[in-house]
Amino acid sequence: MQCEEVREQLADYVIDQIQEPARSLIGGHLVTCKTCRSETEEIQSLWTTLGSIPAAEPGPETRARFQMMLEAYQHGVEQAARKRSPWQALNSWMSRWWPSQPALQFGVSLALLILGAFIGRQYFTTTPKIAPQANTEVTELRGELSQMRQMVALSLMQQDSASDRLRGVNWSYQLQQPGREVLSALLDTLMHDSNVNVRLATVDALRQFGDQPVVRRGVVEAITRQESPMVQIALIDLAVDLREKESITTLRQLTEDHNINETVRQRAQKGLARLE
Repeated sequence: MQCEEVREQLADYVIDQIQEPARSLIGGHLVTCKTCRSETEEIQSLWTTLGSIPAAEPGPETRARFQMMLEAYQHGVEQAARKRSPWQALNSWMSRWWPSQPALQFGVSLALLILGAFIGRQYFTTTPKIAPQANTEVTELRGELSQMRQMVALSLMQQDSASDRLRGVNWSYQLQQPGREVLSALLDTLMHDSNVNVRLATVDALRQFGDQPVVRRGVVEAITRQESPMVQIALIDLAVDLREKESITTLRQLTEDHNINETVRQRAQKGLARLE
């Protein structure tokens, strides 16, 4: 066997996934080829090292959040199962006695149609109209779904991986009425996250909640606390778009600070002109 052909199969050879006679041919080649033998030893060493790495175990906080999400999901499923609509119940009841012969099915259907028309006419001529009741079941399920989405967003924003935290920020777009914990987590991410891309994404996510006073205050406070010019510019634009008058003092300070990034200072000047 040639070296190139052997190297293509070394990984499978090391983990014992090569069948005979190919395995014997590779073994014979390794006896005579020092280069391929050295590469095989490196792969074997790497495989052994990977096998000795302990499996990552979720911390107690992660376990608690996951359990909360699971319980909320199970509760929603149980509620939906217990609260079947009248049509579902009727369908289940009829399926037990509905005839299988087509002729009988037609006769029963015709009889039910006539009976339904008679009852309906009697009902609407003798019963006053009433307003339909609110569908509380749908409201409850929507509330539970919103809570689950908030827990997912909170959980992801607390992860070590920047990509996971970014996913958590993006989850906030699915929340029409976020709780105080979600807003606090977004503002904390904006203030302290080590990844610039995550902070930029957080600025965009907070835009949808610009009607919240806590968000408006947080945006203004974060302008001077950011070290990244890109994040500062994004925050200035957001404060101006929100017509946040409380940011005027902050923007004026930026225009007078010649130690900051020139682009940031110019953007602050433009924003100040729009707000004043």
